[in-house]
Amino acid sequence: MQKIIKNLFRSWYSNFSWKFHMIPLSFFALVSCEKFIEVDPPSTVNADNVYSSDATAASVLTGIYTNLSKSNITEFSSGGVTSVSLFAGLSADEIKLFNPNYATYAFYYKNDLSSISAVGTANYWGTIYPIVYVANSAIEGITSSNTLTPSVKNQLLGEARFIRAFCYFYLANLYGDVPLILTSNWQTNSKLAREGTTDIYQQIVEDLTAAKGLLSQNYLKSDGFSSTTDRVRPCKWVASALLARVYLYLGDWQNAEMESSLLINNSSYKLSALNDVFLKNSNEAIWQLQAVGTGVNSNTGEGKLFVLPPTGPNNGSFPVYLSDYIVNSFENGDQRKLNWVGSVTPTSGTTTYYFPNKYKIGSVNTTPQEYCTVFRLAEQYLIRAEARAQLNKPDDAQSDLNVIRSRAGLGATPANQKQPLLDAIMKERKVEFFTEWGNRWFDLKRTNTVDALMSSVTPTKGGTWQTTDQLYPIPKTELDKSPQLIQNSGY
Repeated sequence: MQKIIKNLFRSWYSNFSWKFHMIPLSFFALVSCEKFIEVDPPSTVNADNVYSSDATAASVLTGIYTNLSKSNITEFSSGGVTSVSLFAGLSADEIKLFNPNYATYAFYYKNDLSSISAVGTANYWGTIYPIVYVANSAIEGITSSNTLTPSVKNQLLGEARFIRAFCYFYLANLYGDVPLILTSNWQTNSKLAREGTTDIYQQIVEDLTAAKGLLSQNYLKSDGFSSTTDRVRPCKWVASALLARVYLYLGDWQNAEMESSLLINNSSYKLSALNDVFLKNSNEAIWQLQAVGTGVNSNTGEGKLFVLPPTGPNNGSFPVYLSDYIVNSFENGDQRKLNWVGSVTPTSGTTTYYFPNKYKIGSVNTTPQEYCTVFRLAEQYLIRAEARAQLNKPDDAQSDLNVIRSRAGLGATPANQKQPLLDAIMKERKVEFFTEWGNRWFDLKRTNTVDALMSSVTPTKGGTWQTTDQLYPIPKTELDKSPQLIQNSGY
């Protein structure tokens, strides 16, 4: 059964097109984070009976989390070889490519994408939108169901709206204007043009606000009914975490401060010791993805991708390492460099290579110990610090910033005015969130510093920077299917 379902997913993603009617909803309903839930065969499962029981309805959402955790299926997430953590890191100043001309990676590394060569960005478009479709189908099916337990109905509806918001956040930050698809009707969807990011963000805020009111305050198991210590299934606070980030990106400083404060003041979350941050169910984690593989695949994709072997990087499974721009950004005595940056010096040479060592388990440990961390408390402190600096609350901003610096073994920041504080916060984000979910790439773009930085960084990577490079191209295959879509400038 498991092998059949994997093949179905591969077929689904490889043949995805705008005509969403080709996507069987039952594929998602068949997958569970903890086990494969036995339901009717794909030929007999439809929207009516999927949402007739709590268990099958919950399995639809569980299937989304399962596939977000599978780096070989949903390529933008969970440390896959085309994940946003990798490609956004290559696009920015975080990651160096061992062979600057190595296959697909070189296009991102040199900021030299095209609509034809953009393999990874095609994967993003072609894997995020199917999740949007399933979320839309779930919203419709759950809303119309009269047989679901009310509390379960609210929880699942909240999860679906959160997932849709999460997907659109990444679509907007990777591509800019994108089609805003809010229905499972393929005839409607296939005719949609791109919507401005203002409208996209308005929908994200609307979905997250609704999700907060629907989701449980506690984390629930994969069945969607009973509480658990695993922080995998979204709860109210997960929606708050993304909403705080969205308000920050929108420049809505008051709401960013308010939303992040809800999490900082929540006793369920505490800053962890540096080596414990990325462990499963860590006190700092707000939302994590659990690896669903077995054996050597039971830990994170990030560990398998980033942790270098003693022989160093190569043209195969270990093509990247940390750039000097990151390694040299740590202050003297910063414990994050000691705990989150590893190094190897191959015996065959004299070069030392540094690598992200936040996730410490590569391909050798078969016991799940680490989960892919999507949102964590440290981000909320730095969101609030930035919002408070923008609101001309320098003392409060300094206090939040110093919480993160103290955890890293550093003294208080000397910055005490608005602009120096904002600069210090950006530097702190650089060394706190490197190689995590594209945060650095997105920070450069939202603060309008990407052109100034990359115009000097890209030439060192063998490329030429253009301001249009900050948005990825829409894959040509999608443009061919949907003539109403207009390509991003510069491609």
